Amino acid sequence: MLIYHFMHRVVAPTSRAIWRPHVEGTENVPKTGGVIIASNHLSFCDSLVIPIVAPRQVTFLAKAEYFDGKGIKGRASRAFFEGLGAVPVPREQKRGAMAALEAGKGVLDRGMAFGIYPEGTRSLDGRLYRGKTGVAWLALTARVPVVPVGVIDTDKVQPVGTRIPKFKPKALVRFGEPLDFSAHYERKDVAKARREVTDEIMEAIQKLSGQDTAGVYNERPAEA
Repeated sequence: MLIYHFMHRVVAPTSRAIWRPHVEGTENVPKTGGVIIASNHLSFCDSLVIPIVAPRQVTFLAKAEYFDGKGIKGRASRAFFEGLGAVPVPREQKRGAMAALEAGKGVLDRGMAFGIYPEGTRSLDGRLYRGKTGVAWLALTARVPVVPVGVIDTDKVQPVGTRIPKFKPKALVRFGEPLDFSAHYERKDVAKARREVTDEIMEAIQKLSGQDTAGVYNERPAEA
């Protein structure tokens, strides 16, 4: 928590001053209680930009490798991601996807905000891909609202393959109104309910981001 407070009292304001992201709709993020922050995904820096502009702590998952490094570089990486409130999850394992969702539910059960990218990985062509139903599993299992988010031009701030964000481009982050899925909690047709909830979330994200839709699932690039 000391690292987190340092990041948000010192690093976050400095980052906002340098990159000056535009932000809309922060009033739509509930001040308390578990909530899912569901965003489109254009750049590695999405997981940095959203937490520094959100009005409350947002926890994202991060590869366990970011926490396991050795030496000064490894300790710096661990401190950085811990400061962002990230939760380490092994990326390659038999139950990797379920382990990630369970970790997210644990965050929500503690009354915190959990960030997720329903597309699963970054869009390399700028289109919005079909959402995977894990986000709906979280919303219906943890019984929390979903705040859709549209990020714009973060891929220009930090294009794929670059390590340091650029100063000139300005990203836009739009927080939409919370989506309430309580009407779906007791449905027996679970798979259909998850698909419908996911599609509604993706539609809300598209309205915020203005992206063209791909209509298919995204495949994880080798370097992601």
